[in-house]
Parts: sequence; structure tokens; C-alpha cells
Amino acid sequence: MLKLYPDHQTPTPQEEDHSLQFSHGGNKLYFVSLGCPRNRVDTEVMLGILLKAGYEVAQTLEDADFIVVNTCGFLEAARKESLDTIGMMFDHRKKGAKIVVTGCMVQTYDHEIKKHFPNIDYLLGSGDVTHILQAIQSTKGGSLITSARSYLQAGEVPRQVSTPSNYAYLKIAEGCKKRCAYCIIPQIKGPLKSKSIEQVVKEFRALRAQGVFEIILIAQDLGDWGKDLGYKRSEGLIKLLETLLQEEGDFWIRLLYLYPDEITPPLIQLMKSDPRICPYLDMPIQHVNNEVLKAMHRATSREEIIYTLELLRLEIPDITIRTSMIVGFPGETEAQFEELLAFIKDYPIDNVGIFEYSQEPGSFAANLPHQISAEVKARRHKRLVKAQQQVVKRLLRKKIGKTLEVVVEGYHPDSPYLMKGRHKGQCPDIDGEVIINDVSQVEAFGKRYPVKITDVALYDLVGKVANNSNF
Repeated sequence: MLKLYPDHQTPTPQEEDHSLQFSHGGNKLYFVSLGCPRNRVDTEVMLGILLKAGYEVAQTLEDADFIVVNTCGFLEAARKESLDTIGMMFDHRKKGAKIVVTGCMVQTYDHEIKKHFPNIDYLLGSGDVTHILQAIQSTKGGSLITSARSYLQAGEVPRQVSTPSNYAYLKIAEGCKKRCAYCIIPQIKGPLKSKSIEQVVKEFRALRAQGVFEIILIAQDLGDWGKDLGYKRSEGLIKLLETLLQEEGDFWIRLLYLYPDEITPPLIQLMKSDPRICPYLDMPIQHVNNEVLKAMHRATSREEIIYTLELLRLEIPDITIRTSMIVGFPGETEAQFEELLAFIKDYPIDNVGIFEYSQEPGSFAANLPHQISAEVKARRHKRLVKAQQQVVKRLLRKKIGKTLEVVVEGYHPDSPYLMKGRHKGQCPDIDGEVIINDVSQVEAFGKRYPVKITDVALYDLVGKVANNSNF
């Protein structure tokens, strides 16, 4: 569910716990955005279009005249969540409220949605989000699902940023060039489509003009940016970053989703050269056994993954690395799993998202022999999670006593006497936070303060503002 911060104003403690009202007049909207940040950007575009047309945001679901669900169709679990969410909208909507469903699941599994919910008012394809006003204003049920499988937001289209005032996502590409055996993203989102440098810069400036301090670049793989425009491996991303770094001012750029085969020494040197690029990478490796990697159609080997990790740690000592791993891929032996288990102990990674393999219809791996049972996948998942928890605890405790630059973002949901924030190594929504237990020095949300780390709480750090000066 989106929390909306109009005009990027700092939220008060009372506002932080409630959806906020826009007073544009007209009928009331309720948005639910599921899945990845790229989906969220699409949701923000739809919201911007409707607000410009005179609609307003409802404070609660029960108040809404129009409900929009932006679905995810990437995995079976995501599709189940989408269906469950649509069902909840039907259960709790007021009489006569119209439900519009859009996003990836509509693009690929609209038949499944229709089977469960034949009374949906309108279905809108994932590449057709600019037609949201048509969907809302349609006087009879319908659908618009064109061959456009993804949408690249352009600066001319209204967009209502829904994140807190200090950060926002900037989608630089859609679709995917890679063909990983377990993945159906290329079928869902289509081939790679990169925005031009000029368009990215335009949107970057627009976000900065709204007061956004941290801009998170997103794509299925940032390293593929520009390959459809003629650039070679990582050359395009380097050129794009160099262009953005010519912009004046103090800001953070965060790189989200960068596959290991695209992380080159020149890119590492660029990250190292400018503190405005956060020392942070989300680098999905999925596995480390060479036979499994080959079966997954991955472009890197165990040796190359280790080389990249060690080079990153050597060149950027304070870097935070996030990755994802899959257990139970078809044919994964117990010995191959044990290799993955040993790897996370021998080569500690700050944050690891661990997933059980999902047999997705349409993927290459769905038809492979030696599918792993649900029981084995669950057992391996549990063991890997337990091992990673010990790694995280050890790595976080090394930060005790250090003073970190932290953006204070609001009150902690557990107590009005605590605040929460993030340092450069923490991405919103997916990583831990910094819990601030001495709030007397904080003057405003969205500003940066030096915070001395005093303790660890599970995946979070605990600290206090070192003095009353901010960065």
C-alpha cells in the first residue's frame, strides 16, 4: 500500500501513521502497488495523471470510489498475493466502487484474474498505464491490453512521487536482455528498452527540483542500460553516471540491481571516485556452484563472482553488498547446496535475499528434469537463512562505535520516542534501518545527521545523534 506525501512536506508524527488526503476535488482514489520499485514508478505515473484530472486520494479503502491494483506476475507467490489483494479490495470496497487492475499479472495472466474475478471493472496492460484515465472513466467494463509489455515514464507525463521527501526511484530501462533459465521477466516485460541520457537527466533534474536528495536508479539490470542504443558492457552505465555526476549539488545516487557480469573495474573506479554514488550494490548472484550457474544460464562463474566481491571490498572498503540466492533449482544436489552454504560463511555478504526455486510456466527451467521437492527446498531455505542471520549479526556488530551519516526519515512505528533513518549502505524498503533512541538533536525529517552506533537489533542498527549539526 502506498503512503503518499504531498508536495514532499515533512510528515508529523500523526501524519506518518495515516494515508494523506489530496484536495483536488472530484472522486476518490485508492491505490495498491505490488512488486518491485519499477511497478511503483508506474503507479506514481497513474496517480499523477489522475490527480491532474481532478481526482483525489481517499484516506481509507472504504472511502474510495475507484480502486486501482497494480499487480506483480513474476512468481507464483506474487500472483497469489495479487489475487489475494484483489479479493480483499472486493471484500472491503464500498457499494458501487469501481476496481481497475493493471500491471504484470494482467499482461500475462489476465485469464487467471478473470477466472477468479469476472466482475472486475477494467483490466489495463502493464505497458498501457497512461490510459488509466480512460479505464477510470469507462462507463462499462472493459480492458486495454496492448502488445506494449512495459512502460518507460517520460518527464512530460505527470508523476506523483509517493515516497518520503528525501528519496525517489528513477527507472532508466525496462525489459531484459538476459535469458536466465528460471525467469519469465523477458516474456512479461519484453526486450530491453533504455531511456535516452537526455530523458534520464530531465527526470533526474525534475526530482531534484522537488527536493529529492537520494535518487535510486532502477532497471532489471542497470548494467544493460544502453546496450540497445549501441553501448557495450557497462560502458553505457558509466557514461550515464558520468553525465548525472556533472549535475551540481549534494545528492546520493544509489544503484539497484546490477548483475555481477556487468561490474567492471572502470565502473568500480567511478563509484570510488565520487562520494555522491552510494557505496552500495544490489548484485544478484543466485548460486555459486558452476554446474548450477550453467544450468541457470547465468553469465558468471564461481571464480568470477569471488573475484568481483574481493575487488569491490578492496577498492571500496565501506561498500555494502546485497544479493539474492535461489535454493532448490532443478538438479541441485546436496553437495551443491552445501557449497552455497559454505560460500556465505567464507565470503560474507551484508544482505542476502534467499528464495526457494519457483517452477514458472514458460521458463526454460520449468521443463528440466530432477525438480526438487517442496520439503527439500524448504529445509535448504531454512538452513541458509539461519547461516546468513549469523553473518549479518557479525557484520553489523562491527559497526558499533562508528559514526555514520544517517538520513532521519521519521518516527519509528514501535514508539513515538524513537526515530528511524538510513545510512548509505541501507536501501529503503528492503534493508535494515538505523533506530535512533536519542531524538533530542533531530530538527527535521529528511536531513542527515552524524549518528554514533551503540547496538544492534536483529537487522537494524541502534544509535544516537552525535551532535546537533547535520551534513
